[in-house]
Amino acid sequence: MNGLSTSDLAKQSGINLESIRFYERQGLLPKPPRTASGYRVFPQESVRRVRFIKRAQALGFTLREIKQLIALRAHPETACADVRTQAEAKIADIAQKISDLRAMQRELTRLARACAGQPQSHCCPILTKLEGSKGNNNSKGTRR
Repeated sequence: MNGLSTSDLAKQSGINLESIRFYERQGLLPKPPRTASGYRVFPQESVRRVRFIKRAQALGFTLREIKQLIALRAHPETACADVRTQAEAKIADIAQKISDLRAMQRELTRLARACAGQPQSHCCPILTKLEGSKGNNNSKGTRR
């Protein structure tokens, strides 16, 4: 039977064996046929699929979203606009995360500036804020 062993697929894709198995369990890679001796043999196309998954992850797509993109890719009648919709949703998600991170940065900067570096931790404004003893007890951070 022609094809790639799990270790060959991992090497050619630039990932480890456990990732291959994980993608398979998640339904991102189809279950490959087995040889008579029980070894899994992946088609050469699997390398392209794994690289697609890794590039999509690098752009911030979740495994669930990647599964949707793979499904869109598998249907020739899928309009490019459907894929663009997925990309635009990811862009909006990233923009929100950036906004949240900037708010967190502002709050931590404010707290760090308020800290005089007292020798006793019970006087520390950072710890006091994290304990919720004073001020806003917003679990996502204070937005200003």
